[in-house]
Amino acid sequence: MNYKKPDTPFPTVGYYGPDYFCDREKETESLISNIRGGQSTTLVSIRRMGKTGLINHLKHTLSDNYIFIYADILPTENLHEFLNKLASSILNSVPEKSSIGEKIWHFIKSLRTVFTFDPLTGEPQVSFHIQPKESDNQVEHLFAFLEKQEKRVIIAIDEFQQIREYPEKNVEAWLRSIIQQLTNITFIFSGSQQHLMHDMFSNPSKPFFGSTVFMHLDKIGEVPYSNFIINKFREGGKTIPGEVVKAILQWTNRHTFYVQLACNRVFLNPAKTIDIDLWHFEAKNLLNEQEYLFFGYRDVLTKHQWKLLRAIAFEGEATSLTSKEFVQKHNLGSPATVLRSLESIQKKNLIFSQHNENGTLFYSVYNVLFERWIQNQTL
Repeated sequence: MNYKKPDTPFPTVGYYGPDYFCDREKETESLISNIRGGQSTTLVSIRRMGKTGLINHLKHTLSDNYIFIYADILPTENLHEFLNKLASSILNSVPEKSSIGEKIWHFIKSLRTVFTFDPLTGEPQVSFHIQPKESDNQVEHLFAFLEKQEKRVIIAIDEFQQIREYPEKNVEAWLRSIIQQLTNITFIFSGSQQHLMHDMFSNPSKPFFGSTVFMHLDKIGEVPYSNFIINKFREGGKTIPGEVVKAILQWTNRHTFYVQLACNRVFLNPAKTIDIDLWHFEAKNLLNEQEYLFFGYRDVLTKHQWKLLRAIAFEGEATSLTSKEFVQKHNLGSPATVLRSLESIQKKNLIFSQHNENGTLFYSVYNVLFERWIQNQTL
């Protein structure tokens, strides 16, 4: 497969092939092993940690013996939109002129569909002209068609927790009842709302309980990421010392998107040798560019919510938020006030919670740039 070369070796969107993909070797191997064993996988992590990139890398790595379908359902709001997204993703999974592609196109055209093309990507999009109540039957037809293919099928559904937002009743149970009958299709259920994904697949009372292998996508290791960055700068005719790379990785918390963004900006600087002052200059520019947005975040919070968010930002990984020590240290009022504020800023997706290596629950600010901006504020 041929990929267009990115403008810098640190693209922040899209997949440009294995030369621009860092590490994730163990995760890739585990996913391939699950697929070969016919075992579906639940892939979870916080947003922008690289789930989609890993899925695209997996697609590249697998042989042509598979039909690989990727569908991001976050924009969908009901089962009818899920159907449209699934059908469009199936169409875009194989070349139209291939034997399998012709078969897929012919089948989907037979289902009372209308074809349009995305004005930006040129990719075909499918809309079903049916009554909303017929959507479930058409989804079943699509799965049944894929089940009959000679090649094994992999369907990666991104932001899978979105099905809980659909107004239709019992979508989880209905979808699970279909999927459990399929033997030629392996699924990757990916999601960034970790608490919802865990509840969907780890709660014994839920339909998908025990149906997949769980995989949590964490940060890329400091050593492989550092080596990758240094090598990419070298290939681009630039020199970046190890201590500068370490500073970048610490500042970005090794959060994949923000590492890529920081390295992208530094690489585009015309200097051939990157020193710590140049990195500080670019980091400051990144924060300045986002400041208007950050003031907007602050303005929608109450005084107590903002104080709690600041406290979490200054801690980096904040634990025991209602403890006497934490409340007094950051002048947060009372544990009850903290809990009310915590619920609010969680709903606004400004923070996330996760367990560290010791099993301790901690809270961090979602947007690393926002966290660094808060830390730079004196008021």
